[in-house]
Amino acid sequence: MIAYKFLRSDATGPFTRFRWPLPEAGRPGEWVDAPVDPCRSGIHGCRREDLPLWLGRVLYEVELGGEIVAEPAKLVASRARLLRRIDAWDDDLRDEYTRMCAERAHDLALGGSPPLPDWDAVIEPSTAEGPALLGFVAARIAEQRAGPAAYLAERGRQARWLAQRLSL
Repeated sequence: MIAYKFLRSDATGPFTRFRWPLPEAGRPGEWVDAPVDPCRSGIHGCRREDLPLWLGRVLYEVELGGEIVAEPAKLVASRARLLRRIDAWDDDLRDEYTRMCAERAHDLALGGSPPLPDWDAVIEPSTAEGPALLGFVAARIAEQRAGPAAYLAERGRQARWLAQRLSL
């Protein structure tokens, strides 16, 4: 199964700090194995619709194998290997996504009735924190405006934006 995985620039996982074997010369990286126990053990990856929830520095296409458990916001597998780095997820696209989320958050905070100036005040200072935080802020404002379904709809909108720009 094809999925996606965000890693740090040095190919380590943001939570586990595990260093992944990288693809070389057009060949996939070595297989990595771990028992499946969601949020504790296993190879965690994401579907296209999960991308905004796991944003990181470097994005890879990953092949999941063995036992695969589908969770609401991720996939967990017993084995995986990196297939390729997705070079389109670069500094420019991260910045573009961050600005898109900031603009969306402003629209949501000030475009409804009543305006939400407390939310609007945190948007610009948050852009330094990057894409993950701004996507979350926009989704939380949507949720405050219209409930939990609006949060999910905003995350879906962000995922479609990313998938289109990344050609996934």
